[in-house]
Amino acid sequence: MSKKKGKKKIEARLSSIHGNGIFATEAIKKGERIIRYKGKLRAHEEVDQEYGDVDENGHTFLFTLNDDYVIDANAGANIARWINHSCDPNCEAVIEEDEKKRPHKDKVFIEAISDIAAGEELTYNYGITLEERHTPKLKKLWGCRCGTKNCTGTMLQPKR
Repeated sequence: MSKKKGKKKIEARLSSIHGNGIFATEAIKKGERIIRYKGKLRAHEEVDQEYGDVDENGHTFLFTLNDDYVIDANAGANIARWINHSCDPNCEAVIEEDEKKRPHKDKVFIEAISDIAAGEELTYNYGITLEERHTPKLKKLWGCRCGTKNCTGTMLQPKR
């Protein structure tokens, strides 16, 4: 990692995509690990109990870590939670599994998949998958505003 200790190459500010976004303050090279996605580690059941009755609004700070855990960036988060979705992203979320196979020790990092210029917004594909059928209502609820030429109009991933 070529990043100098303690020096961040990113900052949060208003985004033309949605609300807050994260922008490069200096050039970031393809393959560079930019930031860890942080939040409270919670069991899926715990998250379902807390948020299960809350109406979906197409806005989430929940990141599925593995079969056992979710990172809830509504609590204990850092600015990585403000990275917006794009259908043509310049970053990806990489899950680093614990060497000793302890699922509660897995981590998520945001890494550049292309060179990113200073001033450019960081984005990744949220990869949202739902069990239920993708109705027009759900597609609209999870609508994408990235504005790229290959935008699918939704953050929902195609059914396999």
